[in-house]
Amino acid sequence: MKRTGIIFDMDGTLWDSAEEVARSWTRVVNSEYDTERIITTEEIQGVMGKTMDKIAEFLFPELEEPARLTLLEHCCRDENEYLRVHGGRLYPDLEETLAELKKEYELYIVSNCQSGYIEAFLEHYGFGKFFSDIECFGNNGLQKSDNIRRLAERNGLTKAVYVGDTQGDYDATVAAGLPFIYAAYGFGTVVQKTPVICCVKELISVMKEIF
Repeated sequence: MKRTGIIFDMDGTLWDSAEEVARSWTRVVNSEYDTERIITTEEIQGVMGKTMDKIAEFLFPELEEPARLTLLEHCCRDENEYLRVHGGRLYPDLEETLAELKKEYELYIVSNCQSGYIEAFLEHYGFGKFFSDIECFGNNGLQKSDNIRRLAERNGLTKAVYVGDTQGDYDATVAAGLPFIYAAYGFGTVVQKTPVICCVKELISVMKEIF
């Protein structure tokens, strides 16, 4: 049984859904809070990778916490349904690369997103066949390092690597005790020296070098 795993971040690593998320959130905010407010793609890209409570705090600092969390809940619910129907922007060669990697490794996803977000991605593209397990902040309120560690332990992984695109991803991976691969095509930067991929397809050759 295969026990070497690749654990993926979502946003900036597997896809870019910022434009679709911004459109969805603007629709909810206009309906329930402020008809003049437009949530921009750039705003969403700037907060992707943060936990959902921190995103709401950043985008709606003028609201008291109870109102902010209620608005966040409605935005996330609409977002999941919107992405389930419309999808986002996959990075080039993603499906072919996942199919090739699945021949040698078990594939997983750990994200700081809300519950249902990863499922919307998997359902829209039919990618559930590639991934053995998923975990996210919305399921349990845990930080990414804890969820990486939890997923690796419950799947009995003897070797695993995390693929992400931000410094926060790197820090969480180190805290979880795993090696890290930097997706340089994503949203963020990583200051430490680490294996790098400049496109999704390069992960195939980099994995062979690591393991």
